Amino acid sequence: MDPQIVVDPVLKHRLKFTRETEEDGTESVHCEMWVEPGGGVPPHVHPSMEERFTVLEGRAEFLSGRTWAGADAGETVVVPAGTRHAYRNRGGVVAHVMCVAIPPDPALEGFLTDAAALARAGQISKIGLPTTPSAWLRAAIMIDEYGHMVEMGFPPLPPAPIARPLLAPLAALGRRRGYRAGRFAEQLAV
Repeated sequence: MDPQIVVDPVLKHRLKFTRETEEDGTESVHCEMWVEPGGGVPPHVHPSMEERFTVLEGRAEFLSGRTWAGADAGETVVVPAGTRHAYRNRGGVVAHVMCVAIPPDPALEGFLTDAAALARAGQISKIGLPTTPSAWLRAAIMIDEYGHMVEMGFPPLPPAPIARPLLAPLAALGRRRGYRAGRFAEQLAV
């Protein structure tokens, strides 16, 4: 397996990140995804980042707002910033998808890499909840570190202005124990 590929066994996808310059000169993050049958991500919002999903092979379904729509190879789905969205693969073969995120935010790669490390360590349940006390501390760190970039729709949290101050003490405790966002894979040795 390519060491640059991030594997998430809970969400059943593999990810590879690159930074690119688009034809119009804007910077972007490209996330190449291989979504296994039954895989996908829960609804979430990127307050200031647009995502463009192009299906390269197979078929994927995309939630944008309240509506799910399927896309086949060669089709693109655009999710504007601030729009609740998700993706999934209900087919029988791997869906190969390219996601282009504009403007680029390095927190996207950090968030997904940390979440995958927790999944590989068995510290995240199939519904996205932490399964151990240390996983709860790491989840609080993730919300504190990446909350500007992503707001999760599940598991349900109070609105960000309420959730962040409530979770700040847990994040601080996790940091005192040496947990660092962007280093979960190394810390968990997965």
